[in-house]
Amino acid sequence: MTVPPGRRERKKAATRQKIAEAALRLFLERGYDKVGIREVAAEADVAVTTLFSHFASKEALVFEQDQDFEQRLTQAVTGRAPGEPLIPALHREVLALVRHCTAEGADPIWNMIDSSPALRAYEESMRLRHAESLAAAIAADADLPQSATAGRAIARFAIDAFALAREAADPDAAVDEIFRMIEAAWEAGSAS
Repeated sequence: MTVPPGRRERKKAATRQKIAEAALRLFLERGYDKVGIREVAAEADVAVTTLFSHFASKEALVFEQDQDFEQRLTQAVTGRAPGEPLIPALHREVLALVRHCTAEGADPIWNMIDSSPALRAYEESMRLRHAESLAAAIAADADLPQSATAGRAIARFAIDAFALAREAADPDAAVDEIFRMIEAAWEAGSAS
């Protein structure tokens, strides 16, 4: 049974959300590079120290769901039902994340990210971190026969599937196409 979060956790989550929403609103209105941390804190009606207790950097404000996405990806591996194949579980989770990130209204955010070298660099480091976490979850699963290298490769392919699909004209079809290739690579690794 899941225990609901306590009052303190709910307040922290609400403050974090308020900061992220204020930051995104300012960034989209005025441009990412034209907004400072102090302005975000003032808009959210919090101290700068409070902002930094929730977000490690200005870039992290844009990728507010970073930790949630990383947990969801590793949970796709660790939360599988006994005997459930790995690749379909990853496919479902990556597809859900792509759908979230390509939902209506997401284009201005991605345009902002794509136009900022700092945000592009942060996104790239975030993707590498997600791939390493995913690879660690795959390596820790005793039911998966592949080598650590194969697990790392599949993790990187899955993370890259997200990035490629979000840029595609038909993101769902792109995820499906990429995961057919990932499935074939995984099966080829199992046969060796």
